[in-house]
Amino acid sequence: MINIGVDLGGTTIKMALIDDDGKMIDKWAIATNTIDNGKHIAADISASVLKKMKQFNLERSTVRGVGVGAPGFINMDTGFIYQAVNIGWKDYALKDELEKSIGLPVVIDNDANMAALGEMWLGAGLGAKNLICVTLGTGVGGGIICDGEILHGVSGMAGEIGHITVLPSDGAPCNCGKTGCLETVSSATGIRRLALDALDYNDSESILRDIFESKGDITAEDVFNCAAQNDPLSSTVAEKAAFYLGFALGALAVTINPEKIVIGGGVSHAGETLLTPLTKYFKRFSLPRVFDACSIDIAKLGNDAGVIGGAWLSKTKLQQAHTTA
Repeated sequence: MINIGVDLGGTTIKMALIDDDGKMIDKWAIATNTIDNGKHIAADISASVLKKMKQFNLERSTVRGVGVGAPGFINMDTGFIYQAVNIGWKDYALKDELEKSIGLPVVIDNDANMAALGEMWLGAGLGAKNLICVTLGTGVGGGIICDGEILHGVSGMAGEIGHITVLPSDGAPCNCGKTGCLETVSSATGIRRLALDALDYNDSESILRDIFESKGDITAEDVFNCAAQNDPLSSTVAEKAAFYLGFALGALAVTINPEKIVIGGGVSHAGETLLTPLTKYFKRFSLPRVFDACSIDIAKLGNDAGVIGGAWLSKTKLQQAHTTA
């Protein structure tokens, strides 16, 4: 059977045809049309999917359904979007609209959860049934899988790793309205802020300072590139970001006892420059039996994680729904 994975972002909608064995038959993308508060998106996805099915001569009977990763606050059971600010949705019945226009069963989950499922199925978490996936990008996203199932919690908020408080006092403001969240110190934007603060109060010579004076700005990538060259100031910032991430993951791991932690997002491109201090602090803040049973790896699927997770959701949830029916 063929599964359709959809990763719905604020600017781009990525889609893929993936069979039950995880073989990607094709992948493509369309622009996200946010005109009229996103009310055309379901029709756009349907038209694009049906066109692709025709191109590959796929009958509806050979396609199990569509798994969609969407941003915002979602009712996982009904596929109802309470709010997705970047798209314009408010109280939008995405699952119903898609099923109506596409004529296939649809299952919807949070986009960060989809990435976690993708990495579990075919990526760095291959074979792991207890896994924490963290994405370090503009913010810090996350998905938690226990016994092969995504944890949602009573109101769908489980896995909001970026909003664990790691600085109880004197923390920077977070977009969520709190202060001192993990996102404020271990995301790409948080690391950039830490580095700018360090440059401000430390006037020592630094490769990072040279970059800042040359470009007028710096990025998290600059910080880790300079840390890899043993630049003291950059290494201090990278160490601090790893400290807070290790602190949060240590607490989570003691609670969940995962076999794998997968780090994705742009900051993960730092590789060992991030993993080495992170592993050190993770060991410090977890327990020996927890640490010994768990490995930390960089995500492998990149931008395909979401569509692969969507296909996995279609394969497992829609198959179950069909069997139950």
